[in-house]
Amino acid sequence: MKEVVVVDAVRLPVGRSGWKGDEKKGAYYQTSSQTMVGAAIRALVERVQAMSPAFDPGRVEDVAVACAMQIGDQGGNIGRLAVFAAGLPDSVAGWTLERYCPAGLQGINSQAQALACGSGDITIAAGVENMSKYPIGSQFEAASGAGYLVQTDPEVLRRGALQFQGVSAEMIAERYDLTREEMDRFGLWSQQKSVESIRDGEWYSKRVVPMTIGEDGQARTIESDERPRAEAVDDPEGFYAKMGTLPTRFKEGGRITAGSSSGIADGAAATMLMTAEKAEELGIEPMVRIRATAVAGDDPVIMLLAPIEAMHKALSRTGLTMDDIDVFEPNEAFASPVLAFCREFGLAFDDPRINPTGGAIAIGHPIGCSGVLYFTEMVHWMARNNLRYGLQTICGGGGTAVATIVERV
Repeated sequence: MKEVVVVDAVRLPVGRSGWKGDEKKGAYYQTSSQTMVGAAIRALVERVQAMSPAFDPGRVEDVAVACAMQIGDQGGNIGRLAVFAAGLPDSVAGWTLERYCPAGLQGINSQAQALACGSGDITIAAGVENMSKYPIGSQFEAASGAGYLVQTDPEVLRRGALQFQGVSAEMIAERYDLTREEMDRFGLWSQQKSVESIRDGEWYSKRVVPMTIGEDGQARTIESDERPRAEAVDDPEGFYAKMGTLPTRFKEGGRITAGSSSGIADGAAATMLMTAEKAEELGIEPMVRIRATAVAGDDPVIMLLAPIEAMHKALSRTGLTMDDIDVFEPNEAFASPVLAFCREFGLAFDDPRINPTGGAIAIGHPIGCSGVLYFTEMVHWMARNNLRYGLQTICGGGGTAVATIVERV
């Protein structure tokens, strides 16, 4: 098996999700998802060309694009369409994958596995989601009209496989006896880390590439994430007090609010993988090598705990322990599954290794994009701080999870 490395990773600024006519509409509500992911891939390719003039984009074997809602301009094999949007040669293949929230990380893992098996020397794994245009569930509604439950297999319903994620988050909070205050504090912490990262402009620009969009006939450039809340840093106690006034959304008398939930968002990100031999041939210094990958399934009703088993699998495949890991990147679908992960592995809720640049509660969770987005955050943090091991995991609807361990080269 060949050793696989990551040579670079980039992302666009994440946009707030919103619709035309909504006063809170986000940056990308009029932008094609093909344009978004094409821009991320184009920026990635240009950066790698700057690292090595010998790099030929035509040598990219394949482009994988993760996308959850594959309808409209996100349909029609957007992975192949992204090749054209990015200006890559016709010879570069493209495909699209869907594993709901973990899809982006699965794309990285699948592309790495292909290279390890000898299927090419260079691949790209990307992700995109424009939730302004295609909210969660829109692919089902488009297909059935009357609602997808009408056409769902009875066994799928019997096993609770269509459980709503917010209800699962409440179940986890109850199982692990997590208080609303603990989850709100975690949400505040996510916001603070994200804002501080944005304000560190020089480093922020190393991984986040500006995006020029057309809006109502005018061009404007998006340079930073729209969702993080500056007041979380400027007035933390006042912001925390406001969080305490938010209503619970998923259960009467519950504990989960918008402040402890991931934000609906629009985004695109891309990463380039090579065999170690190819990177050396091109004179490119890799960021990390892929050490282990894993998938896991769990109870589809409580669903969001599958990352725990996925992490156990990934660790067992490397011989590493939690003490060896320098940065953890568990997806912040909600605060409760992240805090449950902390409880399971004996980590403090404010362990500085956890999501050091913030997570989906602050930045947002553009579903198919998130795996690549937060992989980008993790590997750049590792590079900046010369950290050796990183572990990323993401839960998904239906009770699945993906995990990846990387090692700094």
